[in-house]
Amino acid sequence: MKLDILVFGAHADDAEIGMAGTIAKHTAAGFKVGMCDLTQAEMSSNGTVELRKLEAQQAADVLGAAVRTNLGLPDRGLYMTEHHLAAVTAEIRRYAPSIVFAPYWEDRHPDHIACSKLVEEAVFNAKLRKYMPDMPSIPEPQLYFYFINDLGRTDLIVDVTEQYPLKEQALSCYRSQFGILPGEDAVKTPLTEGYIERVRSRDMLLGQRRLIPYAEGFAGKVPHTVDYFDAAGK
Repeated sequence: MKLDILVFGAHADDAEIGMAGTIAKHTAAGFKVGMCDLTQAEMSSNGTVELRKLEAQQAADVLGAAVRTNLGLPDRGLYMTEHHLAAVTAEIRRYAPSIVFAPYWEDRHPDHIACSKLVEEAVFNAKLRKYMPDMPSIPEPQLYFYFINDLGRTDLIVDVTEQYPLKEQALSCYRSQFGILPGEDAVKTPLTEGYIERVRSRDMLLGQRRLIPYAEGFAGKVPHTVDYFDAAGK
């Protein structure tokens, strides 16, 4: 299956936090969007690997993703090794997306930073025909970065006002992460202490810059090309 967009995260729920509305907006418009989690989040304080897999697929179904995969790389053990780089590169070549998304390169969680770097390197390697020659090389996809915990330089914003209920529904699939229910063997983490409300506030503040109720922000490392600047600022 060739995808239009492939979104990477270190853990299930990363992509939903950063760009669930954008995913839902594109799938509704007919784009084929895939999601790939690098790890099984086995080091998470709450939940289990099995439960996280179920939650991840439920969230992907809410957003209309064409496919969701997991590379099974070690949680809190993501490094720039040949094995990890090859695994991410193979995933990109397998689906040959036109656009790839990765976490922003600065974040409080080291795995998000490692995922960002691995994906950036893999996007470059995917076009090299002498790298992993057993898999055909592909044209280099466009690469954009989404925000999880910490906002950085925002080059683009997407109006996700209509899709925001779906974003909140997708996040609510992760009941093991964003709340503590009575009787559960769980502990308080930054995610259980009003995290979804903070994400909502962030998306409102991003949208406020352009008088949009809810927006998701993105960054890039290469310039954007335009033919003309029109009166609407496009």
